[in-house]
Amino acid sequence: MCAASPSRCRKDASSPVRRSPFVAISGPFLSLAVPVAVDYVAVYADHLLLPWHEAVMEQLPGIELFDAHTHTGFNDPDGFSCSAEQLVEGLELAHARAVIFTMQEPDGYPPANDRVIDEAAASDGRLVAFCRLDPADDPLAEAERALARGARGIKLHPRAKQFRLADDRLDRVYALANERGLPVITHAGRGIPALGRDALEITGRYPGLKLILAHAGVSDLSWIWRHAADHPNLFFDTAWWSTLDHLTLFAYVPPGQILFASDMPYGTTVIATILGLRAALQAGLTLDQVREIGGRQLQRLLAGEEPLDLGPPPGDAAIRRDLVLGRIHTYLSTAAGRMMIGDDVPDYLGLARLSCEVGEDAPQAEICASILSLLDRAESYSAEASEPTRPSGDHSRPRPFPAVGMVIAAAAIAMTPDVPAPVPDAVADTVPIPGEGPGRAV
Repeated sequence: MCAASPSRCRKDASSPVRRSPFVAISGPFLSLAVPVAVDYVAVYADHLLLPWHEAVMEQLPGIELFDAHTHTGFNDPDGFSCSAEQLVEGLELAHARAVIFTMQEPDGYPPANDRVIDEAAASDGRLVAFCRLDPADDPLAEAERALARGARGIKLHPRAKQFRLADDRLDRVYALANERGLPVITHAGRGIPALGRDALEITGRYPGLKLILAHAGVSDLSWIWRHAADHPNLFFDTAWWSTLDHLTLFAYVPPGQILFASDMPYGTTVIATILGLRAALQAGLTLDQVREIGGRQLQRLLAGEEPLDLGPPPGDAAIRRDLVLGRIHTYLSTAAGRMMIGDDVPDYLGLARLSCEVGEDAPQAEICASILSLLDRAESYSAEASEPTRPSGDHSRPRPFPAVGMVIAAAAIAMTPDVPAPVPDAVADTVPIPGEGPGRAV
């Protein structure tokens, strides 16, 4: 056992990552410096992000990714859509499994729940179905029906259907979940009033229920972390885009109560590894703890087993703020936020690029070069994806901001400088070419 601080024990397999943060990604692929054009926007541009994804995965040998939060559907009023084929394509790229539930359905959820259950049944074990409930539409009967057909958990969305988490119409649903030890995931992100006090009341009243606050519980994260350890059946997923929120989550919430997630198609599993798992490593969690967050703990919840206690949260001692990189993060986060509402953002991306020009002898030089390479890809992909050619029979719609995932990933890299990132000028740095099998050399 290493006698030094855990963050200094390089050879301990369960110690946090603190190695040289720059790695080469090998294999028969295109050079990192060459953006790849694509004809069709499937689910963002995960193939362009694989070097950064693999840089994280190489730190976590043996991890079995299990994404706790993905959707399929075609009728959501927000304009997003995702087929089961697209979802599986993204999961295969990340070598991951996923929980799946339907997107919003204005005409009711029973047919959509049946679709999702059928998609999971046809996925050869890659997908696990949850049923989505509307408190106004006999939620207990629909829960019992969908669970009998093969659903393994429940999804609630208070914002979409305008209800409180403590809605009386859900009491019998919570009692059912408590009796069966079911996971219940609820939207806990933007667009809703705080729901944390309802969450604490429900998890206290129904100790067998596993309540998952999606989106890092950001609606209440400022205070609810103080109560998390006293509510071991309260969980948080990582399906969110802010690295500051991720770092807060990993620093202050017990790691056994955090589940890896992407929110696909609003994010992807590949992007989620760059955002969530980089932040977990930067916050000082051990490799074993991150592997549990990445999928093993979710497997226990789905099996009806008791979650594993992974110890207390690490606190914020391992999180360092580099002011040079902080400027880059600020400009990229601003750009991403404006991209999400359809604004043109060349000024903010330009400021981020200028902030990366730190000089070759600066300690931040290589990570800035990695960020610049990612921004080059984002710019090229955005241009290529503006008018995609769509395969016959595909019903999904073009992404309204196709490059935002890469910009958010670049912002995350700026905030996690102690976690390895690919070096753009390394000889072996690579990115796979979609549609070319295992890849081809340039």
